[in-house]
Amino acid sequence: MIERIVIIDQVDPVTFYGVNNANMHLIRNLFPKLRVAARGSVIKVIGDDAETAEFEHKIKELEDYCIKYNKLTEDVILDIVKGHAPAEPRHDDVIIFGQNGKPIAPRNTNQALLVKAFRENDLTFALGPAGTGKTYIAIALAVKALKNREVRKIILSRPAVEAGEKLGFLPGDMKDKIDPYLQPLYDALEDMIPAVKLKEYMDSNVIQIAPLAFMRGRTLNDAVIVLDEAQNTTVHQIKMFLTRLGTNAKMIITGDATQIDLPRSVKSGLVQALRVLRDVPGIGKVEFGKKDIVRHALVQRIVEAYERFDKEHADGDDSPAPTESEKES
Repeated sequence: MIERIVIIDQVDPVTFYGVNNANMHLIRNLFPKLRVAARGSVIKVIGDDAETAEFEHKIKELEDYCIKYNKLTEDVILDIVKGHAPAEPRHDDVIIFGQNGKPIAPRNTNQALLVKAFRENDLTFALGPAGTGKTYIAIALAVKALKNREVRKIILSRPAVEAGEKLGFLPGDMKDKIDPYLQPLYDALEDMIPAVKLKEYMDSNVIQIAPLAFMRGRTLNDAVIVLDEAQNTTVHQIKMFLTRLGTNAKMIITGDATQIDLPRSVKSGLVQALRVLRDVPGIGKVEFGKKDIVRHALVQRIVEAYERFDKEHADGDDSPAPTESEKES
């Protein structure tokens, strides 16, 4: 009798063990001659040398499946333990499988172009209105690179620029004041990585989410770096950020030049960077439009309504046009 320790540190134990440890109960039943104890990411097995070795091999196969698809079902466990190839979801264009095995794939032509541009370039600009999935796809590409061990970390950043509120009036310390600006990045990650695993990644700085100001002085190697809401960077900020790119690293910069929250006297770094870098090789650019909006259908109509309003009031008068009843009165 020997004891083996099997570590499943690449997956969320909750996902691997199943609801109420259902998956683990099934695995124990499939290896009746072994004594199996599981806690956290550690599985301890006691039994015959050959059988414990086979157990470890099958657990690693199950872990690999769980890493790829972010789920583990009883049917898959039965197939793998019995030596059959499990039925794998068919999604040729899938980027990654998110929470509960949800496939995350491009939903329109421009999202597919962003995937292609990321593959072919070390720096990619993704431009367009809110709701087109720019940031979501960018983060999915970063998570895929991390899961495939193409990079060692993910760095996500945003400029902390007020859109109506002032940082100083928000409650809490600096982290509490800044976190609301970074929440969209947290939301995307939570959709793609199990909660326990995400916390582990963030505690160990494998995934870092920080305001743009925290990037100064760093060289970012072996990473995918995403800068969101880049239209709100100043000229100096975006130049500083672009020059952080290190070896074996890729950058995706997302932004919407029609939604600049900077003071009118301050130039948008994104707008200038696009002009300065337009002829530099190795840089990709994908432009999204209103038709690429993948949020609620009403979002597209809202964007179009504001565009019409801006054209009608280009002279600076931002009061709405009078109604017929107002004209008569």
